[in-house]
Amino acid sequence: MALTFREASKAEDGDAVWSMLEPVFRSGDTYAVDPDISRADALEYWFSADRVYLAEDTGPLGTFYIRTNQRGGGRHVCNCGYVTGPGSQGKGVARQMLEFSLGAAKAMGFTAMQFNFVLETNERAVAIWKKAGFNVIGRQPRAFQHPDGTFCDALVMHKFL
Repeated sequence: MALTFREASKAEDGDAVWSMLEPVFRSGDTYAVDPDISRADALEYWFSADRVYLAEDTGPLGTFYIRTNQRGGGRHVCNCGYVTGPGSQGKGVARQMLEFSLGAAKAMGFTAMQFNFVLETNERAVAIWKKAGFNVIGRQPRAFQHPDGTFCDALVMHKFL
């Protein structure tokens, strides 16, 4: 399936984005976000990025943001967050979002992409990022507590664009 990508706006696309964010954030097992986050706060968090995109086929299948990772002397490195919609996992949506975001980030003037907090237990994401050429450049031991009380490491992953 070949997806199309377009910039999203909170006013026009907030419902579609929330429909994808809510189950992921509520599960509490991939994002370091309060599982009880309100719709308004979740959308503010997501749309505070430099750009937000929707991945679409006949409807929205995923969303991602691109944001400056640090200010000042670190502004040439971006950070992204990706969420695949319910029912769209395992269909290549995340891979296509990553591929598109790498080109979009480069076009925005970024020279590298860094993921600051990839849970080692998010094996699908780690495998996709590694296959795309990201390297693990850091490990934060026991940095994340899953809803079941277990802890896991968070990885810092990096790729030059």
